[in-house]
Amino acid sequence: MANGTWKIARGRNGGQFSLAVFVVFALILVLLGRAQPALFNRARAYFSDWASPVLEAARIPVNTVNMWVGSVESAFTVYQDNIRLKQENAKLRQWQNAALVLEQRLKRYQLLLNAVPDPELTSVTAHVIGRDNRPFIDTIILNAGKNLHVKPGEAVVDERGMIGRIFLAGDHTSWVILLTDLNSHIPVTVEPGNIQAMLSGDNTAAPVLEASAQGAQLKEGQQIVTSGDGGLLPRGLPVGMVYRDGQAFRAALLADAATSDEVRVLDLKLPPEQPPAPSPNDLPIAAAGLAPVPPPPPKPASTPHLPLMPLPQTAGANTAGHPPNAPAAKKPAQTEPDPDAASGAQDQ
Repeated sequence: MANGTWKIARGRNGGQFSLAVFVVFALILVLLGRAQPALFNRARAYFSDWASPVLEAARIPVNTVNMWVGSVESAFTVYQDNIRLKQENAKLRQWQNAALVLEQRLKRYQLLLNAVPDPELTSVTAHVIGRDNRPFIDTIILNAGKNLHVKPGEAVVDERGMIGRIFLAGDHTSWVILLTDLNSHIPVTVEPGNIQAMLSGDNTAAPVLEASAQGAQLKEGQQIVTSGDGGLLPRGLPVGMVYRDGQAFRAALLADAATSDEVRVLDLKLPPEQPPAPSPNDLPIAAAGLAPVPPPPPKPASTPHLPLMPLPQTAGANTAGHPPNAPAAKKPAQTEPDPDAASGAQDQ
């Protein structure tokens, strides 16, 4: 009995020790993730590339079961849906004809006004193969990466509207930060009124909407679209509707990332906007409407006074009161003696 009691106690102590080691290891991973986020992002991208075939294989039976369940449920309403779809198809054909006519008219107006055309958008269709919903991050994983030219910063949309942006791209997978994430901040426009605002996620289903201009009046029911400021996101992507939550305004998103299966990654063929170079008009005194202070006049250049240095004496200069560079006095020429005069002097 005593041995049995001791074995049970030893087993419980071993389980407590394993749990303590697991807790310490988890705390170390959390601290490393905070200290080295880039290292964990690369490891996350490599792990998602390695696990993408497994996620794809696990998604097939789930989608098959969902398809069969949906087909059984829709078998009772096929006739009514068929009639409704025929009516909607006829209306859509009318709208399609009207849209084609308006598109041609818009092109003619743009040619007449020399208007700048909208940048070209290309897209890549991808499937959602994973979701990562944690207290401080809200992302989904796509099966498209650098092999399909997916880059960080590109917008991700579904058939209803924008759901987020690419923030990490691997070779075959990419991670999307959703609009509801705490780290998501995008510029938007509220219509009608062309009110510029900032949409910021706070880990709730409805991001916070903050107007950029002072005194801007937001109303419930207004439409929210991307503004395209900075050239990072396309302009005019549908985002949601404005609604009031107490004293704050929030956005009721059109797209639901929890139910999105097929999405499109939009590549905006437009270079990012560069800030202009500062000019004298950007100074605070110029912004206040005052004339800038003229620069002081340049001081005239003055020639420095150098001390006079004595010149060196040259070789052969006369030292008897002549200056060093003065020519030397000529010596009297010596005449040769006359032989006739010498002989005459001897005869006398």
